[in-house]
Amino acid sequence: MPATESALRKFGDNIRARREAQDLPQEQLAERKPDEVNFWRPRSQLDFKALKPGDLFLFKLHSPLDFIVGGGVFVRHTLLPLQLAWQSFGVKNGVPDYETFERRILEHRLPTELTRQLGCTILVEPFFWPRESWIPVPTDWKKNIVTGKGYPVSSPAGAALWAEVRARLANDPLFAAAIADAPERYGAPVMIRPHLGQGAFRVEVTDAYSRRCAITGEKTLPALEAGHIRPYAKAGPHEIRNGLLLRSDLHNLFDLGYITVTPDYRVRVSRRIREEFENGRHYYDLDKQLLAVLPKLEAARPAPEFLEWHHSIFKG
Repeated sequence: MPATESALRKFGDNIRARREAQDLPQEQLAERKPDEVNFWRPRSQLDFKALKPGDLFLFKLHSPLDFIVGGGVFVRHTLLPLQLAWQSFGVKNGVPDYETFERRILEHRLPTELTRQLGCTILVEPFFWPRESWIPVPTDWKKNIVTGKGYPVSSPAGAALWAEVRARLANDPLFAAAIADAPERYGAPVMIRPHLGQGAFRVEVTDAYSRRCAITGEKTLPALEAGHIRPYAKAGPHEIRNGLLLRSDLHNLFDLGYITVTPDYRVRVSRRIREEFENGRHYYDLDKQLLAVLPKLEAARPAPEFLEWHHSIFKG
């Protein structure tokens, strides 16, 4: 997998098993072969500290089916408005349509609380095992566990669970190399290179820019869109460094090349907006301005190679 597809992530420091809370059966999720999934909680919670990006997150069926049936690579836990969670992941939220999604939330909230944010656990590279490969839950799993349980692989239960998982992932092309390089008695982290799906990319970019438009600082989330600097259709990866959070009108102009961002993070506005549309005064006020918002982490900021590619399509 090319190095540009995403940053290296650790895999296997911790394992967390969680009950499936969604409506789509495990078989239907497996048939869809999603590249990412969102496990959401109806209540707004951001106290999820069990895992680090790259750790393993396992799926457990509802009791009395006390089996682990698959898993995925943890990306992040965040809070998302209901509509943004649906727009980002759709049926990968584990429900067949938006109406069902809303109904499931209303089972736990009053209608006046519908606009509150969901706790969302985002996973990439999900895998689902056939029935004969399901793993019985560890003996210390209690029936009243609702939100999940973490298993450090240094513990006896975690080591036993990891051995079972490892045996099943050894034949998975995505994980095989990482599994082969791991010591039999788990110690150092295993490194893999999961790639983000469209939904995870959108959420990662949205949070990296603190939910504000990179150019204007606008905070109205429904008006903001996570856009690729180099389009995915033109070999641009789902990667934070290839993303900008932009107000929807600016996103459209950016994609069409009427606006660009220089490698020193200045906005440039094409004269062709005025020439072709006899308008654009508002946009020209942004010309040569520094971006209003940049990610706090330098590693999440727009990469020069992507900005330089976009300059090649700029209608300057």
